Amino acid sequence: MSSVLQPASTGNDPSSDQTSDPSPAEKYRPVSSHLAIAPPVSVVIPAMNEAENLPYVFKTLPDWIHEVVLVDGNSTDDTVRVARELWPDVKVVEQRGKGKGDALITGFKACTGDIIVMVDADGSADGQEIVSYVSALVSGADFAKGSRFANGGGTDDMTFIRKLGNRALCAVVNRKFGARYTDLCYGYNAFWRHCLDKIDLDCTGFEVETLMNIRVVKAGLKVQEIPSHEYLRIHGVSNLRAVRDGLRVLRVILDERSNRRALRGRTHAPTLASVGSAAPVAPVVPVRRKAS
Repeated sequence: MSSVLQPASTGNDPSSDQTSDPSPAEKYRPVSSHLAIAPPVSVVIPAMNEAENLPYVFKTLPDWIHEVVLVDGNSTDDTVRVARELWPDVKVVEQRGKGKGDALITGFKACTGDIIVMVDADGSADGQEIVSYVSALVSGADFAKGSRFANGGGTDDMTFIRKLGNRALCAVVNRKFGARYTDLCYGYNAFWRHCLDKIDLDCTGFEVETLMNIRVVKAGLKVQEIPSHEYLRIHGVSNLRAVRDGLRVLRVILDERSNRRALRGRTHAPTLASVGSAAPVAPVVPVRRKAS
């Protein structure tokens, strides 16, 4: 998949000639007055009863993104109505399962953009940072991983215990899987859609973010961390529980480590061909804008 950075078109008025095909430069999606990108960007927002927070979330989203996919987790408030008022072209997808992982997987399947961005619905993420994620991807990264602890990042919403747990779990992943992460449990990430074929997500809970971070490393994908600032949830109460969720993340790490060892064992096990078989056996192996 090719991706390029090009200056934004500032020339002909497209309304002046409706019959002629647009020039290549006019097909680029403007990001600013001096920058444009070609790949369409989909933003996935899992939400359940976040009607009060959505105005803050949508206010920061840049108008050059291709689509917003809101995954509604059976909300009992006005989440869906508010989303449609704020972004008339929003694609609302009903979540049939439970959990953040299930919501994200559902949203990913509904995306049509080449780049997918994950954004929480609680108002803690700044949508203006999306340009940094997209820039990293079009510059060669496969997975742009948000980090609150990279130089330039920060958080207003982590207790000392959560910071300590995140640091410890991050160190385990770095050591066991050869990663170089500064943050592990953060939900603001972006990636090329083709990466989904390589990481095969099968986790329904909050720990899906850790699973993604591990599997992109195991798949050999190029990861670039993006400094990001996490703000306080604006309305409502978070469902995160430090000890409970920390144990779930640790279980994912251990399971992935065990799977890696099992795969290595199968890789080095003797094949039928190597123990006397006469013949080798083959293994089975258009740009859309936000409505005004």
